[in-house]
Formats: sequence, structure tokens, C-alpha cells
Amino acid sequence: MAYDGYSTPMDREFEHNHSHGAAIKATGDIGVGIGELGMSLGLGPIAGPHAIKTKLHPGIRKLEFVFMGQGKGSGQGHTPEQYGAKQRQALIEMGKVNRVDFTTHSTIGVYGLAGMDQQGNFSKSSSNYSLNEVKRAIEFAADISQGGPVVVHTGEFSRPVADADWNQKAGDPWAGKFEMYPEEEKRTSYGVIDTRTGRLIEQASKSREVTRPVWNVAEKGQKYLDDKGAEHEVTGNEDLPVYIDYFKKKVNPWERVPKLNKDQSGFEVHQMTWKELEREAHEFTVRAKQEWKEFHRGNMKEEDYRKSFGWRFKDAKAETEIEVRPEEAYIMAHLETTAAQARGWASYYYGDFDEQLGRLEKLRDARQIYEKIEHETNEEEKWRLKKQIGALAGGLVPLDAELPTAIIDKEIKQIERAIERAREGAAGQWVQAEQAMEQMRHLESANTYAIKEAADSYAQAALTAYAKTEQLRQDGRYKKPVAIALENLFPEHYGSHPDELMNIVEMSRKKMVQKLQNDFSNMTEDKAKKIAEDHITTTFDTGHLNMWRKYWKNDPNKTVQQNIDEFNKWTLEKVSEMAKRNMIGHVHIDDNYGYHDDHLAAGEGNTPIREIVKILKDSGYNKEMIIEPGADFYTDNGGFSAVSKTWRHLQIPTYSSGMGTGPSGKRTWNDVGYGWFGQNQPPYFVFGGYAPSEDFSLWSGVPLE
Repeated sequence: MAYDGYSTPMDREFEHNHSHGAAIKATGDIGVGIGELGMSLGLGPIAGPHAIKTKLHPGIRKLEFVFMGQGKGSGQGHTPEQYGAKQRQALIEMGKVNRVDFTTHSTIGVYGLAGMDQQGNFSKSSSNYSLNEVKRAIEFAADISQGGPVVVHTGEFSRPVADADWNQKAGDPWAGKFEMYPEEEKRTSYGVIDTRTGRLIEQASKSREVTRPVWNVAEKGQKYLDDKGAEHEVTGNEDLPVYIDYFKKKVNPWERVPKLNKDQSGFEVHQMTWKELEREAHEFTVRAKQEWKEFHRGNMKEEDYRKSFGWRFKDAKAETEIEVRPEEAYIMAHLETTAAQARGWASYYYGDFDEQLGRLEKLRDARQIYEKIEHETNEEEKWRLKKQIGALAGGLVPLDAELPTAIIDKEIKQIERAIERAREGAAGQWVQAEQAMEQMRHLESANTYAIKEAADSYAQAALTAYAKTEQLRQDGRYKKPVAIALENLFPEHYGSHPDELMNIVEMSRKKMVQKLQNDFSNMTEDKAKKIAEDHITTTFDTGHLNMWRKYWKNDPNKTVQQNIDEFNKWTLEKVSEMAKRNMIGHVHIDDNYGYHDDHLAAGEGNTPIREIVKILKDSGYNKEMIIEPGADFYTDNGGFSAVSKTWRHLQIPTYSSGMGTGPSGKRTWNDVGYGWFGQNQPPYFVFGGYAPSEDFSLWSGVPLE
């Protein structure tokens, strides 16, 4: 029967296209079927396998278990170890019977594996705790799913947005397009870490200048002497400044001296801006690369290299790994001043230390002589001794006060106390100076430190996933590799931006390759790379990426819609880039309005989900797409409403044929999603007074009507 447009809701031919008042901008069938979409299930207050089974009744073919607890589990927050052998076997059989694939989301309580605490310190124990939480999920996934992704949140550390590397990339059309708040770039700060302990040394602020000496350098045309006494002239084409002492002799950067201002009878000081720190960081980087090359070529002694700023790069595998950041130069400037001050006090305390030692030695020798004389001299001759010792003591002691040995003893005690004070004061200051210099050799930007720590932990997790995969192969239960899937989380933390996420994945894969080749001496690099790619991937979350919308810098010369379109263009380009680089191994589908992660159903917010999914399908993506319910638990009929809304938004056909509004003329979930579910339809069943008693209900708990 042809549709005439005059049917009523009680007619069986009636079809209604509900759009919540907003037209859906359908672009046609994007090639996604219901079977390709799954649903996530938070394991917390829900009662285990029995509740899981009810989620399969609507026809879900993929179900993701999300562990809400960590540490020791509870009724409100389940952990993998709360599911014992029998429950795991029940889930396996449930999956086989219903032909459902399970995926795993490690605890939501872990935000990255770098091990950062709320104070900005990094702890190995904290990192290991989070790593073990991921390993628990990996073992669960191997048992239940016989492979597949294990989702891990990335949120390694807080970092500014305005001057992030990807937001300052030269030639990038999207550079400078994000900002957390006005003038963020001027007000940001960076943590600097002690690599020996992971402790936060200080926050380097871009808005604070650093006061430090103006160093004595050889100017253009000025001559200086090298360490062998040869004379050179500064041409002005040198890559690095030539530091000299007050005798025109070249000195090492860690021994540079302040410039003397004779007119002001003192040393020159200067307020360093962040731009100047950037230049100094570049200087340190160039110098560190030179020292690294000289050391590894055997042209530099270890004891000399050990004193340099570049010592912390000694284990670098390549020159490209060496970089000194401005925040590191900021802290180094402070430490260098501290070291210079300590050395100054050490010199003050030291004073005439050598002369005092010589004087003490003479007094001790004199005492031996006078002791012998006193023993052999009569009383009448001792006045002469007093006169001699008075001269020796500088006339400070009356001639007739005491015998020479007694006077010498007092003088010796005074000198010994003076020597002790000088020794302790000077030694303490020298220690403080060396500690400051040693600190310079063990500091690192929190950003680079955290990324390396995270990469190492992710590589360890991936090794566990690899071992479990091989065990599945041996047991004949293998379906696909167990892989950790790093999820882009919130924009305020590193790992949420696509460039950051891909960087962590690449670094983690490189670290895993190193570990594999260390553990298996006969493994080739190509094989190790393939294993790393199989076991380290990403979970791309549509809603999390959309939250970057709130930090987008609108162009005042463009309309509101043009700015919206511009942001959506950036979103789709980043998705396309990740897809082309084979960086997407798992997908979460949820929506929002760009502010918070409320997990709206697809099409209920402003995330371009249809376009994202189309890019994924066109790129050949054939893995899981998990719908993550959230708001619908509270604002609609429940979590499954998010699933049916997603089917509707993607215009997924309900049947292979039939009358409908879909691009192919097929009936879609857009036609029935708000018709058969939640609205009156032609009665294929009895309801009202004709319905059975409330004393009777289906085993599924679904009301008959």
C-alpha cells in the first residue's frame, strides 16, 4: 500500500519521523549495521552476570564491561577480581550462546600511568598501583573475551593548552586555535621534576622573570685563550657564547663568572624574560648535543661529562632525544645563582685557611721546644721565655702572665676553633654549591618526564597483554590479540588531544620494542614492532574530543555558524589523520555540547558523530563501536534509549526492505525509534483492561504493554 500522507497513528501503515523538533541532516546510509554497535555496562551497583544477561535481550551483539571500582572491590564498584572462575565461565558461555563479543574497560579510577599525585609529584609506587589495575583488566579480558581491547584512560598530567607543542606548531593551520582562558599563554606555569625522586622542584611561571648575573662573555673582535693557552678571536659567527674569566681565559659553561661593572663597583645582574629563557634553553640544547656526541666518540672524559649540564642525557639513544626546555632553564638559572652564592660563602669562610694551618703547625712545633726548655730551665731564667712567647703571640698576652706552653696552648685552641668554623662553614657551603649543580644534572620538565614514565608503564602493560595473547594461542582459545587501548580523556590533561594520544602510543610502542628485544635476544626489530602495534592502540571517544569545543578560539570576523563549522572541520581532520595512521583500535560513541562528559546519545548534542563514523568506515575500520549511555539513565527510559537513539541518528535500517524514510527507502530506526518505543502504535498486543494481571510478568521483567 502506497503511503498517502493521511494515515493516523492507529493505522498500521502510519509512519512518523520524529526529530525532537530539529531536522536530522542525513547524508545517507553510512554503512553501519546494528551488529557493529555495542553498549557499555558499568559494573557497580548492578548485580553481576544476572544483570548482564538482561542487557543482551534487546539484541546487543557487543558489550563492554566497565569496572567502576579499584583496589578492593565493593558492591558499588566492581573490580575484575570480584568475578571468580565460575562467574567468568558463565560469562564465556553467555557470550557463546548469544553470539556476543565482550570488551573490557579497566577501572575508571585510573587516569594515566605516569604516577602523578595531586601535588604534582610523580611516584613509582603510584604508577605501579595504576599499572596493576590495568593488568587485572587484561587478565579478565583474556579469560572472558579471548582477546580484544582493554580500555585505559589517559590523563597523565595537567598542562596548559595555549602554548602546547601542537598549538604552537609552525605551518599548522590549527596552531593557536585553542585557549583555556584569555591570556593563558602569559600566565601558564610548568612543573620541573627531580628525576632521582620524581619530586616536584618548583613551578616555572612564564609571568615571573628570573634575576641572575650577566655572564662574562667574549665579544665580537675580542681575543681569548683556550684551555691550552692558544689565542683565538671571536668572529660573531659562533654557534654558542664564549664564556671567559677575568683573565680572558675560556671557561666551561658551569664555571662561568659574572660580568664586572667597574663604574658601579659591582657585578651586573639582569631580569630574564621567558623569551630569553627560551634562547638559553636552545643554547643548553645545542651544547648538550655537542657534549653527548663528544662523550660517545670517546673525546670527552666521563669525569668532565659528569660535571656538565648535559649529563642527564647520557643514556639518550639518539641526538634527537636531547632537548632542554625553557622551564628547565628557568630552574637552572635559580640553581646556578644558589651555587654561586654558596661558593662565595665558602670562599669567605675559607679565608686565610691555609695561613691558619701553617700558623698552627708552627705553634705546635714551638710548644714542643718550649716544653723541653721549661723542663730544663730554672725559675730565674723563665722570664726570658715569657718575653719570647709574648713576641710569638703578637704581644697579646702579658709577659709575666703564664709560662710559654700555657700561652701557646691557648693560642692553639683559638686557631683550632677558627679552623673548625672555617672548615665547617666552607665545607657546608661547598656541599650546598655541589648539590645545586647536581640538581641541575637531575632535573627535567614534568611534561617530558611524565610522558617517558607513562610510556614505560604502558609498555609493561602491553607486555602482559602479549603474554596473555600467547597463552590463548597455546590453549587454543585465541580470537584476537589482547591490546591496551589508550583513550583520549579530558582536554585539561595530557593525552586528550589527538596529537598527544598518538605521541604516547608511538613512544609506548618504541619502549615495548626495546623491552622485547632485551627480553628475547633473537627477536628482530620488525617482529617487535608488529607485536607492539598489535598490543598498543587507542580508544577514540567522540564525546571527549568534542569537549575541546569549549576551548576553541572563535574568529571574530566569522559568523557563529562559520566558527562551528571550522571546529567540526578540525575534528574530522584529526579523526581522519588518526585513521590514516592506523591509530584507532576501538571506538566509544557518545555526545555532549562541548562542556562536560554527560554521555548524551548520538545526535542529542553537537558532536558530528555521523561524519566521524563515516570517516572511520571509509578508512576500513571494522572493529568495535561501543555506545556509552549516561544521561539517558536519568532523563529517558534507561541506558538502552541511548542505543536506540544512536541507531536512529545513524539511520540504520531495521529490515532489508520495506517502506521508510531512509536513503534506500528502507524502514530505519528514525521511523520507529520514537514510535514503537515510547509512543502509541497500532495494537499488535492487548493493553489496558484487556492486559493480564500485574501478578504475571515475563521472565525478562519487560512489561507486556
